[in-house]
Amino acid sequence: MKDFKKSCVYQIYPKSFYDKSGDGIGDLAGITEKLDYLKDLGIDYLWITPFFVSPQNDNGYDVADYRSIDPTYGTMEDFETLASEAKKRNIGIMLDMVFNHTSTEHEWFQKAMAGDPYYKDFYIFKKGKNGQPPTNWVSKFGGNAWQYVEKFDEYYLHLFDKTQADLNWENENVRKELVDILKFWMSKGVSGFRFDVINLISKPAVFEDDFSGDGRRFYTDGPRIHEFLKEMAQNSGLNSNGMITVGEMSSTTMEHCIRYSNPDEKELSMCFNFHHLKVDYKNQQKWELQDCDFMKLKSIFNTWQTGMQAGNGWNAVFWCNHDQPRIISRFGDDKNYPRESATMLATMIHLMRGTPYIYQGEEIGMTNAYFTDINQYRDVESLNYYQILKEEGKSEDEIYKILQERSRDNSRTPMQWNACEHAGFSTGTPWLSVNPNYQTINTEACLADPNSILYYYKKLVALRKEYDIIAYGDYVPVLEDNTSVFAYKRVYQNEKLLVLANFYGKETTVQLDGIFEDGYECLLTNYTKRALENEMTLQPYEAVVFYKSN
Repeated sequence: MKDFKKSCVYQIYPKSFYDKSGDGIGDLAGITEKLDYLKDLGIDYLWITPFFVSPQNDNGYDVADYRSIDPTYGTMEDFETLASEAKKRNIGIMLDMVFNHTSTEHEWFQKAMAGDPYYKDFYIFKKGKNGQPPTNWVSKFGGNAWQYVEKFDEYYLHLFDKTQADLNWENENVRKELVDILKFWMSKGVSGFRFDVINLISKPAVFEDDFSGDGRRFYTDGPRIHEFLKEMAQNSGLNSNGMITVGEMSSTTMEHCIRYSNPDEKELSMCFNFHHLKVDYKNQQKWELQDCDFMKLKSIFNTWQTGMQAGNGWNAVFWCNHDQPRIISRFGDDKNYPRESATMLATMIHLMRGTPYIYQGEEIGMTNAYFTDINQYRDVESLNYYQILKEEGKSEDEIYKILQERSRDNSRTPMQWNACEHAGFSTGTPWLSVNPNYQTINTEACLADPNSILYYYKKLVALRKEYDIIAYGDYVPVLEDNTSVFAYKRVYQNEKLLVLANFYGKETTVQLDGIFEDGYECLLTNYTKRALENEMTLQPYEAVVFYKSN
């Protein structure tokens, strides 16, 4: 059984990873084809986003059948081959379970719409009020979160797209069905699960309007959430079978995340939270741009690192995923300092207290797509907000600038394997355009360059396995008031680790009074190895890690 604290997880968005069949869409056989590359990177688990039967209105996060593989991605035999081959390489498979909602094409919802009362209670149907929806809650994808069904003169709840109907977790039969789904995949050799927006599953007893927000305060970390997670873990055998589990927590609090991930609670192994990825949201709105608030970023990381540590909780630490823009384009400089900023950002995350996640292409420095035509976009959220922003009176130039910064398609462009046509992703026409910079940014080029971003990532992954302090050490913030440098110490038994990261593309000098000690050696740097000094001038986007063992 793997120790998830010493592990590194690699996220695969299968639609964009590698297409073996040549139809322009990545598939399970394509993942199997690249397992040796992933093993060489050193990762321990593959988190694969949903490949279940789905109409793909939200790229697979609208599941129509949890036990079947969408033919687009292959067959059950393809999955079993993947699981078997991954196991040979000591790589575990983590599946992405979307248990807050199903597709409206799911058999359960179809039976509900046919009037079957048993299945109608699998979802949340409510009468409207005064000719309006039951509440004024706003969907995560824009518009009201309730969809009217004339046949019943009722509305069903959809916190996401109208084709994603929320499940009624108050119904014990729903919870039993979901546990059976977990058991089914565990029997197929799966080693863990990532639970999509899992902290939204517990809805309030009474549904009411939100006159100060979009409704999320009523259903986020809801009244029965901890009870539901404990029951699911217990009844499915997640804890007794050593599964690694991570919950995606939307707009959550640290207090809840401590409970979700404290091993004594027996709920989840760890949590994703996204507070650090809202520091460039103007007025806390995703579709309003501002520069990264670095001091806020520092404060959030330091607060969560020390707070989760104090409560014996565990973080999943990450920059990128299928819902986030590429971090090198977001907080780095993908034009002038691509290698330096990518490796600096990686150093910050990988040496923190928590299990690090790498999103496909992050390890080679893939950037935002910078699309210039709405017809290049495929993401339902981006297409919706293109219209919403237009209706708000924004110009085309403004809208494209926002989409280039915020669209989820920035992370979904095909993986760049080489400089051949379509970046070596497919022999067919890719479902989403390949980033034009694939001729210079690709895996083959990285493998040929010993100083590449890829080899730096390999070092980071290997260090976690070699040094217990990275997995088990305490986190101690340092230089908290410095406006350019992110810094922290890790402390474990007789070991110390000091991480210094210049967050900007200009030189900066730091004083290490009270931090400097003799005996530190340079363990890793994205520039030239150097000695620890009381006063240090850090180069643009420089990251340097010092280690000391008494």
